[in-house]
Amino acid sequence: MRARHAPDDSAARLHGGTPGRTLRRDFVTDSNGAAAGSLGVLSAGAAALARAADLDQALAVIVEAGAAATGASMAAVFALDPDRNALELLLTLGIAEDTIEAFEADVVGNPDHPIHHAALDRSGTLGRTGQTPDGTPMTGADLPLVVSGGGEVEVGVGVLSFGWPGEHTVGADEETVLVAVADMVAAAVTLFRTSSMAAERSEWLERVALTDALTGLANGRTVSRVLELEVARAGRSGVEVSVAVFDVDGFREINRTSGSRAGDHVLRQVASVLAESVRLVDTIGRTGGDEFILVAPGGAGATVARRVLDGIAKLGEFDGNTVSVSAGVARFPVDGESPEGLIEAARAAVAGASAPASIVEVTPRA
Repeated sequence: MRARHAPDDSAARLHGGTPGRTLRRDFVTDSNGAAAGSLGVLSAGAAALARAADLDQALAVIVEAGAAATGASMAAVFALDPDRNALELLLTLGIAEDTIEAFEADVVGNPDHPIHHAALDRSGTLGRTGQTPDGTPMTGADLPLVVSGGGEVEVGVGVLSFGWPGEHTVGADEETVLVAVADMVAAAVTLFRTSSMAAERSEWLERVALTDALTGLANGRTVSRVLELEVARAGRSGVEVSVAVFDVDGFREINRTSGSRAGDHVLRQVASVLAESVRLVDTIGRTGGDEFILVAPGGAGATVARRVLDGIAKLGEFDGNTVSVSAGVARFPVDGESPEGLIEAARAAVAGASAPASIVEVTPRA
């Protein structure tokens, strides 16, 4: 993920070189008051943290403001990926497009690279000398991104690197700005990473609440809710809704002779065929044991059920068992006027199936 890349003819890779002085990471007070550049950084950082739509935008705003305030012509942000325990390039500014890939590989793949090292030891340097790809001297500043991990524990989340062409001396006022920019970048990375994790967690919880863990289909709760809505809609519009209940033939025997793992495998196979056989407007879910329920708007429930049975027939044998399902089909309003009534009618129909791989309609069409 790269927040922004601003091509520039004089842009350069940030090479390693002579170390500069160690960065001060304490709280620094500017006795002369905040300069205009510092106010610009503060304003941009506050706006980015409060209103940026995503991490890309926040980093671009903060880093560009920092570069403008310090006169830096290039910058890069790397974040520590906690899952892979590796650096990830998030942003480049003023670094030529054709050098970015090599620059990233050089930093990420070399723990001794000054930028990589700054991320790991959380000390940082100012006034590091190096060279651009064409041999032009440059000065770099590598600022570790550090946040509180609770109590007195500090956690490194990445590194921010600025570069200036030729020789450049980082004074005390400029150091104050650089540290502030690094802190805001660290805050942005942490804020948006936490938000992303929270969103992923929420999505996972929602998925768990709505789906069956074994098959990935909708669960009974979801099927019931969809059926309620479809029955209400059909009642208002005067149309039909079909409900088909599928049972795996001889499932108890499969579990008894081949074990629960074999039974789970069969359920997943059946679920896969069901998912591939239904229409986009249909809802299919596992409601317990070997029971699956289809909610099909309109009167095509038997047609969809036949497609399912044809697909199941192609599965063949598993562990000596022929996999097949039977279906009971009920229609609103002729076979039931409530969701519960429709499901019970369809269950009774499939329970009365006289042979495996059968489809039993509660009220066959004329």
